[in-house]
Amino acid sequence: MQPEPKVNILLVDDHSENLLALEAILDNLGQNLVKAHSGEEALRCLLNQDFAVILLDVQMPGMDGFEAATLIRSRERSRDTPIIFLTAFSSSDRLVWRGYSLGAVDYLLKPIDPQILTSKVAVFVELFKKTAQIKQQATQLAAVNAELKTSEERFRSLSACSPVGIFLSDITGRCTYTNPRCQAICGFTLEESLEAGWLQSVHPEDRQQVLANWSAYTREGKEYSDEFRFLSPEGIVRWTHFRSSPMLSDRGELVGYVGTVEDITERKQGEEARAEFIREQSARQQAEAANRMKDEFLATLSHELRTPLNSMLGWARLLRTRKFDENTTARALETIERNAKLQAQLIEDILDVTRIIQGKVRLNFRSVNLVNVIETAIDGLRPAAEAKAINLELSLANLEGGDSDNSPESSAPSKLTNILKSKIPNPKFSVSGDSDRLQQVVWNLLSNAIKFTPEGGKVEVQLESASSYVQIKVRDTGIGITPQFLPYIFDRFRQADSTTTRSQGGLGLGLAIVRNLVELHCGNIYADSKGAGQGATFTVKLPLAGCQISDAEKAHPMESDVVAIANLPSLKRLQVLVVDDDTDTRDFMTTVLEQYEAQVTAVASVSEAMEALEQLRPDVLVSDIGMPGEDGYGLISKVRALEEERGGRMPALALTAYARVEERTHALKAGFQMHMTKPIEPAELIAVVAQLAQQNATKVK
Repeated sequence: MQPEPKVNILLVDDHSENLLALEAILDNLGQNLVKAHSGEEALRCLLNQDFAVILLDVQMPGMDGFEAATLIRSRERSRDTPIIFLTAFSSSDRLVWRGYSLGAVDYLLKPIDPQILTSKVAVFVELFKKTAQIKQQATQLAAVNAELKTSEERFRSLSACSPVGIFLSDITGRCTYTNPRCQAICGFTLEESLEAGWLQSVHPEDRQQVLANWSAYTREGKEYSDEFRFLSPEGIVRWTHFRSSPMLSDRGELVGYVGTVEDITERKQGEEARAEFIREQSARQQAEAANRMKDEFLATLSHELRTPLNSMLGWARLLRTRKFDENTTARALETIERNAKLQAQLIEDILDVTRIIQGKVRLNFRSVNLVNVIETAIDGLRPAAEAKAINLELSLANLEGGDSDNSPESSAPSKLTNILKSKIPNPKFSVSGDSDRLQQVVWNLLSNAIKFTPEGGKVEVQLESASSYVQIKVRDTGIGITPQFLPYIFDRFRQADSTTTRSQGGLGLGLAIVRNLVELHCGNIYADSKGAGQGATFTVKLPLAGCQISDAEKAHPMESDVVAIANLPSLKRLQVLVVDDDTDTRDFMTTVLEQYEAQVTAVASVSEAMEALEQLRPDVLVSDIGMPGEDGYGLISKVRALEEERGGRMPALALTAYARVEERTHALKAGFQMHMTKPIEPAELIAVVAQLAQQNATKVK
């Protein structure tokens, strides 16, 4: 007995590793797996082969999955071939709807459950085999019909006893005969089925399409196969597999068509039930995974926020209740400040992720020298590296065989390769991008490398240039990344260890933020590690040509809020009006300003501020934005409505705990001259107030 022929399954993905993964999952089906690395290659495969199902990746360079599906559906041979879309990009309703509108039978989001994928593909393999069997039966039936011309009685006997419905039509497609089984399945009598009457029994929702398909088939004279519904006078709906073949005379002339009608209602109901079960199972698994991630993240967030609070509140209570020597007091204040900065960084990470999810990150593109960016990040993290005796190195190289600048390794802890400033203005290390965001990328990668590298280890930064891109590599000798976690290293809220015994802190947001910032610069980031305990390497590729983005996505440069704070001036005889509803904030700013000899009037609301302006003529207004009742925008609007001699042109500084770019833009447009985000550094506050007062004095002159 000959073995059953294998069925072709087409796998389309531009990543070889994804094709290998699909091949591994589907290999146990024992079918012929055909691989294509692009939409174009897939179309070439379809020229000479039929496939039971096509697994088609959505995101591919050149021709994407949707374009390939459109071309596949435009060909007669592959028009009805089932297509399952695979994507890791998005599961939005719009993209899913688009996939189904192109004739897809399913739309799966990566990573794909192997069991679900195998079961789905197995269904279509079985359907393909059954279709082939039915086509073979139809061919055999056509041969039998030719023989039955010699014996009408024999034909009637066979037709009456056939387990499938049989019909005959003339060359125009008008029905000339139906057997009893066909009449029972379709719910009509012999008289009702003749001519074009059988179409009236087709389900109203399918009728127009069936008529169009049948008319096209009779014009072309080819084999026909379709699945649609019949509706009986009693209201019974039956799914049928409707097939037809041309009947030829002994001379090869077309004399009509013979076809079969098979009741596939049970099969359709089974398929729908199975598909619904698979959908529910998949949705349940995804919901459970999402809930686990949410619970783990909330637990981690609670831990990371409460841990600094413990030290801050503990030392604050001790300082209030006891008297310590100068060294202990300094250590307490340093601990409070360090933990406060840690909390501020956690909040910044959460806000960054929120902006990224909402698509509200705006970049201020300009030419950026990456040597300066990397050196600044290294300078900021050098104390952390020195504390762990980590050897920190930077090297420059040209990937295309040009000059390089590599210093020999040193055994001294925290050794930084010295790149002379005269070498820095090199265009091969400059890209178009947002300097602050690129520095955030490098800082996060270096900070992670130092955090996960044990004492006495090594962290190396390599800056390499090529003809079209610049590449940053951050390589460490730290704890490494396990193969199981490596695919999820850039996912939001994912950590390799989320248990209460984890050795490292953090929310698991840093690398997700890095990936999104790199992609906003039209770059790519990759992670590589040989396994636990063998270090890790992160590679960032940025195009030299810059990123082509629309004007709406670019940040518009505004007047800089950066001020010189090296030599803080005296604010002697300067009158400052402070407006903030928070008592502690008012006390803090009053204390800071009075230390530099300013005369401060502090009020808690807009109404109190307007009353104070009736008696005072402040040199500078410092106002919070978010206040109950009426906010800072309402205050500045009222101030700007005053006459100049009553303070209408008084310089004003906006303070807010809202750190979005939109808040700063809104403040400047509303009438404030400068904007600062809480928490406020005392030195910066003094410098800004002095600068505003100086600018106002210059304008008055």
